[in-house]
Amino acid sequence: MDLNNIQKYLLKEIADITEVPQGAYNIRSDSQSIGRQSTENVEITPKEGVSGLDIFIKPNVKDETVHIPVVMTKSGLKEEVYNDFFIGDNAQVLIVAGCGIDNCGAHDSQHDGIHRFYVGKNAKVKYVEKHYGSGDGAGKRILNPVTEVYAEEGSTVEMEMVQIKGVDDTTRTTVAELKKGASMVVRERLMTHEEQQAFSVYTVNLNGKDANADIVSRGVARDNSFQKLDLKIVGNAECKGHTECDSIIMDNGKILAVPALEANDVDASLVHEAAIGKIAGEQLIKLMTLGLTEAEAEEQIINGFLR
Repeated sequence: MDLNNIQKYLLKEIADITEVPQGAYNIRSDSQSIGRQSTENVEITPKEGVSGLDIFIKPNVKDETVHIPVVMTKSGLKEEVYNDFFIGDNAQVLIVAGCGIDNCGAHDSQHDGIHRFYVGKNAKVKYVEKHYGSGDGAGKRILNPVTEVYAEEGSTVEMEMVQIKGVDDTTRTTVAELKKGASMVVRERLMTHEEQQAFSVYTVNLNGKDANADIVSRGVARDNSFQKLDLKIVGNAECKGHTECDSIIMDNGKILAVPALEANDVDASLVHEAAIGKIAGEQLIKLMTLGLTEAEAEEQIINGFLR
């Protein structure tokens, strides 16, 4: 792959890629694949009739990796991409996605990525998705990820969803259907600043006995930015569900948390926790006594909170 400095920078930020990845990968830049590799256990094929990929992970394989990052460097570019993952029974795989947009022009750039996961029985999936924006143009950096999870019996899905800098508008939608004994863990980290807006919407259906979900979102809203978090867990069987919204508000930022728990079975156990507040004064004072300025102390606290 022949990458320019902007592409290299974005790939480092969203996927920690500094060289050609090991294992299977597809790297997309400005609506084109600039590098793709399948392996013995992972097959990546382009879709027909629509932009996107089908990724097949064989049953029973261990410690497989798939990298599918996207970068955009052209102002005014808008795309919609569909990627479907078919994870075989008993497979173990790490999937690293994410999108970085560098917009130095006057027109909005937008990437809408729809990822669907069909997770086989007793399979284990870790999914890392990072979003990042850069560039000094007046055009917006817009990202609208959709994640759908269909988890078979006994499977485990762990998701790390991160957006820390530079995305002007985003609507993040996650829908999951969990069968008997399936487990889903989500850790979302989100920071907005200036006039940015971020909407996160989760709907998780626990359909089988002993299905369980644990969703934790941490957010920081700075300047005049706005965040809204809709968290809904539906218990349709004997199951366990936990959601948590933990947010810091600064300057003129605004945060709206809308939790929802729906129990349709007498043995469904569902819990929600929420906390929104400013940085505690005693935390700032403690760090400032160690020689930090107030701004430096705030950054230290935020970095620790979003880790």
